[in-house]
Parts: sequence; structure tokens; C-alpha cells
Amino acid sequence: MFRLVLRRFSGSPLLLSARSCRSFSGSPPEMPAALVRSTFLDFFRDQHGHQLVPSSPVRPRGDPSLLFVNAGMNQFKPVFLGTADPRSEMSSYQRVVNTQKCVRAGGKHNDLDDVGRDVYHHTFFEMLGNWSFGDYFKEEACSMAWSLLTMHYGIPADRLYVSYFAGDAASGLPADEETRLIWLEIGVPPGRLLPFGLKENFWEMGHSGPCGPCTEIHYDHVGGRNAAALVNADSPEVVEIWNLVFMQYNREVDHSLLQLPRFSVDTGMGLERLVSVLQGKRSNYDTDLFTPLLHAIHQRSAVRPYGGRTGSADQMKVDTAYRVVADHVRTLSVCIADGVHPGMSGAELVLRRVLRRAVRYCIEVLQAPQGALASLVPTVTHSLGDVYPELHREADRIQDVINENEAHFLSSLQRGSRLIHRTLLRKDYKHGVFFPASVAWSLHRDLGFPLDLVDLVLEERGVQVDREELDRLVAENQKVTSGLQSGDQSRLMLDVLSLADLQRLGVPPTDDGLKYQYRLDKDRYVFPACSATVVALYDGQTLVSEVTEGERCGVVLDQTCFYSEQGGQSQDRGYFTRDGSQDVLYPVEAVILAGGYVVHQVTAAGNLKTGDQVQLHLDQVHRLSCMVNHTATHILNFALRTVLGRWVHQRGSHVSAERLRFDFSVTSSLDVSQLQQIDRCVHDIISANHVVHSQELPLQEARRIKGLRTVDEVYPDPVRVVSVSVAVSELDDETDRETSVELCCGTHLLQTGAIEDLLIVSERQMVKGISRIIAVTGREAKRAREEGHMLSQDVDSLSARLTGSAPSGLDAAQRLAKEVGVLSDSLPPGMHGGNHARREERGNMF
Repeated sequence: MFRLVLRRFSGSPLLLSARSCRSFSGSPPEMPAALVRSTFLDFFRDQHGHQLVPSSPVRPRGDPSLLFVNAGMNQFKPVFLGTADPRSEMSSYQRVVNTQKCVRAGGKHNDLDDVGRDVYHHTFFEMLGNWSFGDYFKEEACSMAWSLLTMHYGIPADRLYVSYFAGDAASGLPADEETRLIWLEIGVPPGRLLPFGLKENFWEMGHSGPCGPCTEIHYDHVGGRNAAALVNADSPEVVEIWNLVFMQYNREVDHSLLQLPRFSVDTGMGLERLVSVLQGKRSNYDTDLFTPLLHAIHQRSAVRPYGGRTGSADQMKVDTAYRVVADHVRTLSVCIADGVHPGMSGAELVLRRVLRRAVRYCIEVLQAPQGALASLVPTVTHSLGDVYPELHREADRIQDVINENEAHFLSSLQRGSRLIHRTLLRKDYKHGVFFPASVAWSLHRDLGFPLDLVDLVLEERGVQVDREELDRLVAENQKVTSGLQSGDQSRLMLDVLSLADLQRLGVPPTDDGLKYQYRLDKDRYVFPACSATVVALYDGQTLVSEVTEGERCGVVLDQTCFYSEQGGQSQDRGYFTRDGSQDVLYPVEAVILAGGYVVHQVTAAGNLKTGDQVQLHLDQVHRLSCMVNHTATHILNFALRTVLGRWVHQRGSHVSAERLRFDFSVTSSLDVSQLQQIDRCVHDIISANHVVHSQELPLQEARRIKGLRTVDEVYPDPVRVVSVSVAVSELDDETDRETSVELCCGTHLLQTGAIEDLLIVSERQMVKGISRIIAVTGREAKRAREEGHMLSQDVDSLSARLTGSAPSGLDAAQRLAKEVGVLSDSLPPGMHGGNHARREERGNMF
């Protein structure tokens, strides 16, 4: 079969257009999925005063512990943890409802390999949820849930079972009698109210943090019987449909539990499962969320229609393939629309697995032509686009990304097959001699060649891979990956209880306005002096009144001039001294913002206690370098949109004192002409020495500014607006003047001329559709230009010798080869790709 696949796609591919396929039509179900979704949202918004909050993108906001958003509560973690900016809308949330896009593929929650085998697993799903942050609690949550299910959705009460927390003696946790009595009062019969332990009915955010008992509502697909024994028994006949979590404890780092000062409710109900219940289906794939997709897949395939079979009944895995492709194209569409593209690490690597798994099932099992997968995207956007409008906006780009990655994968299959063949020719690997695991792993890691496909190819030739060594390589890679994903856990973050203690004690948020109060005096930046009082000390577990020499702690001051790392800009550096001991320096190791409090992480150089007076000393050179690079980033963003078009969107950035990094959406790498236009645009703004204006505005007023550039962040209200050359007060939705305008909390220059120079030293595609620019400014840019000129001259000299007479001997040829290698090593990483002519032209930019 593998050889057949390669033969089918070795020539010019047959590409399917979405427009060439017939549209799906059929009788709508009694309660279509769109109505199920809107009924949930309307119930909580209109009848119970909840604020409707849009779904966050599936790429987590500032949470390195997650590859994807995998639950509705992810975007509300700052509220649960108490770290939300007190000026942001999020900090004011009390009652909230939404439907959240979720992906469970990779990481702790990984359903990827289960998709297709059964009729209910998905990599993408929608989580319906309602939340209370210090407002209502158990009684109201249970009452609203029961009312919605039985009265508004019309689910018979005798089909429902409820579980609650039975307690855990080892943890010192009592049974949740309060919830049990609430359900009895609502009318749930005692025989349908079932106690379960920690595993089933106690929810935790992580190893530490807010947690609490939960109560779950289960549905019996059969009815007319006592199915209590099937609850939480992995029976497809009795399924959980809604989980209500009551956040009332905090898990400490020593695993003890303390009661939270403010109780919250977090509920989650999978839309796909709820729709299957309301449409009378045992399989999620038989609902109107999937039937249009399954019909569209059949139109593009060369196999029978979808039959819903599983296990041994699903001969040739045809129905498995239908489910895989239907699920995966939804995941691909949502992820790509949110800026996650198939790539080589993290979430991008997982998405590449999703895409290639879908392609294989399309080709090998469904016998669909190349392009079939991407042609399903309009069906997905028709189903989900009204709720998630970014799918409509990005539909063409989603199809392009899928088609290009599919073509690359098929090419990789051919290259991988040739590599396996060449390896087999070198040695007789039969008769107990294993195929090298290193080759198999290289195929998988570098070409994305599926390991099970390696086994299949080798099996056709009677050869086996060294499985023990391959498993070791896989495990080693997983260890490295998990280490990278864990991130830096060394920072002292105020926990939810300590933040609540600060608020209870009446400690106001840190006044950090001094970080913006610098001025120009004869072309020299003058930064304000800052005296402050220690208002709190945090030892990593709790607030303390004093720390001694050598202790690592977080210091909260009443005011500060230090910038905490946020908005892509590195934190400030510096130190502080204590009044009376000016010769003892407390170097600031990190500056962290949590719940409005700025925490200065230090290792105490001497005793320090609350009430002490300190003098802050800012590393002014470091700060000014960050200001230069941050303003340069805004100008670069404006230049990219000016040259490439307004469809260019920022996908990430980081500003340090040494350089700037900028990620943006683009169809392909920039050519030399585009880079030169961007270079000219940037330098026109720098040389004009425009004034950089900044001003706080109400968030809604700021969003009306024409040409405003924003990224996916939770902004404070009021929000800081940074504008180049045009005063913020002169900006409105009628302003036609094109300039750089962004919402930004960072520190910026007051005039653009201080940048002096900006040079792009690297530009490359991170994944298809997302490029990354690395640039330097000022003296570093000047130095890089000088090195570029020297490199260009060396290339010209070597090129002249290579195109002249042939080397007179072996030694001369080796010397030339060495020179070529040295010059290649001199190129920045982003300039190694592509052909020689393009690199040579790029040299003209220096």
C-alpha cells in the first residue's frame, strides 16, 4: 500500500477545489448544534446575569505549562490565581459564560491517538462553561445546571445521575455533604446521587494552586432502568455530560490544603457530547456537527459512505479514517486560524502530527486525491464560522497552509523511502540483524516520517528495526521536550493566598508610574530617583515580616521605577540599598507583576524587614537599550504593514537590550526588494526624529483609533497608547494619516532619532505562514553593516576566482572549498537558506 501511495503522488498531483464539490443538504435535526450552543449562552447571559466572554485563541496566553488551551478555565487562570491586572476587565469578572475552543493533543491531556478508534474522542472540541468568581456558589450552580438540562433542553430527569465528593481521610478532606443535600433538595433521588473519591470528584489545577470538590451530572442513553452501577465505569451507555467544580481550597507546595478567602465556581460541558444526547445519538460523529463533514469526505473519497463501525467490525479501517479526517480538519482549521502552524517543536510539532495523520488516512484508506483535506475547510467554516469569525477571515490561508504542508509531507515520504532503500542496500539486515534505530529516528525527527510507516516499509522487506534502541531514543527525546516545556520555575510568584492577604491587609497595588517618568535633557535621558518603603516580603510560601542574609525572597514596595517583564519587553536590571546601610547592595534578579503588585526578587545581602526604607538604582544603560529596541519594534511593525499590506499581523515579539525579535504572518519569506523597502521605510522614520507620544485612554475609546495594531492580550483599562509622530489626542477613527499606533505598556523613546540605525540580520520562516525577524539597532547595527560589507567583498573575490580558471591542483581546490565553508559559517542563521543568488543580493542591503 505504501508503494502505491508513492506512485499515486510521484507525478503532478490532482488538486481538489472546494468549489468543485457538491454542498451538503439534508433535514435538520430536532435541536441543531447551533441552537444547543446559543441556548446555553442565552440561559446564563439573559436569565442569570452572566457576562458573555469570547473564546480565547487555542494558543495559551503566557502559560508555558500548556501546549494548547485544553479547558474553558485556562483563560481565567489569572482570576483564580489572583494575578489579573486590577485595571483590566478580567479583574472585574463575577459571573461569566462562554464557549471555548479547546485542543487536547500532546501534553498532559492527549486524545490524539484515540481519535478514530471510538465515536467520542476528539482533538478539537468546544467547552461550554459558566463561572462565578466570588459570587454565587454551590446552591446556585447546581440549581441553574439542573434547570437548564431538564427544563430548557428537556432532558428527562430519570435519565440523569449525579456524583459528588465522598471525602478522603488520608487528605483530611470531609465528604461534600453540602452538595449532597443541595441535590436532594432539588429533587435528585438518593439512589441516583452517588459518592466518589479524589480521582473522580476532586479537581486540581496543578501540583499547587486552587482546587476543590466537584459534582458531575451523567446521562443514561438507554433509560428505563437503574444504571447507577455504570456511572464512572467507562460505559458508553452512561456518560458524564457536565462537571461543576467548587474552588474552595488552595493546594500548597508542601501538598497541604488551605481554604481560599474567596470561593469560585468553574463548570465545563462538552458541546459535542451534549449535542449527541439532545439529538438522540450514541456517537458524536452522528450529530450535525460532523455529518456535513462526513458527507463531504465521502464525495472526495473512493470508498463507501460512513457507517459508524468501530473495532473489528470496521474492516479496512474505513470508518476510523472518516472520523480521523473529520476531527483533524476541524483541529487544523481552528489552530491555523489562531496562528498555530505545523512546525518542528511544541504545539507546532503536535499540529504537524495531526496534519500528517489526516493526510495518511485520506490517501491510504479513503483513497482521496491530494488536496482533498484542504478542500474540507469551507465545510468547517460553514459549521463553526458564525461563532468563531476568524475561521471565515482566514479560510484561504488555512487551505494554503494545509495544501503546502501536505505536499511537503508527500515529498518527505518519497525521500524517506529512498533513504530506507539505500540503507538496506548497504547491509543484509535479515537473519536477526536489526535495521539501525538511529536511521529510523532520524527519518521521524527530521522528515516527519511516521514510525509505524517505517515498520510497515521494513516489514514488506522482512526486516525489523532495533526496537529497544528506538524506544530509548524516543524516551530521551520526550525527556528533553518535557524539560523545555517545564520552563523556568525558579521565579518567586505570589500565590493566591498571599495575594489575598495583601488585599486583606489593605496593601495597595504597587505604584510603578515612575517607570514612565523620564525626560530628555540636551539629548540625554534623565531617569527619576526612587525612594520606597518595603510593604511586604514573600519567602516563596507565605508573607513574612523579615528575612535574613542569604535568604531568597520577593520584595513588594509601595512604589518602584523598575519595569516588570510584560508585553514582550525584558525586565529592568539594577539594585536597591537600605537606608542606613548604603554600602550593602541588593541586586534585583527578577521583576514580576502579580495582581497589581510588583515583586522584586532578591537574595538578601543583609537583614531586611517590612517598613524599611530603600533607594532604587536603575541600570540606565540597559533600560535605554530596551527603550530603543521597543520603539524600533513598533516602527518595524509599521514598515512591514506598509510594504506587505494591512493583512500582516504580529504573532509574537520579544525586546531585550541586545536585540529585537518579531514574528508575523506572511505567505512566504521576504524577497530582497521587500527587505530593502522595509529598510528604507524604517530609516525614513528614524532620520525624521519623530516625537513618540504616549497617553492613557479608556480601552473602548482606544479601540476606535483607525489603524490601531493590537495583539491577543488582556489589556488594562485605561490602556496606554503609543503613537509615532501624531499626538494621541489627535488620533480618532476619522484620522487618515498613516502612522505607527499600538496599545503598549512598554517603555519607549521620546524621539525616534535615538535608534540611530536598524538592521535586519535574520529573516526566516519559522513555520509555513509565520516569519521571524531578528534585528539589531544603534552601534550593533552599524557594526553588523560593516561586517556585511566585508563579507560581501570576500564573496565577490571568491566568486571571481571560482568563475575564472579551474584550480591548478588538489591543494588549490581544497583551499577554495575551505574558503567557501568559512564564508558560509559567517552568514547569520536566517541567511543560510535559499539559493546563492538570493544571498548575494541580500549582501547589497548592508
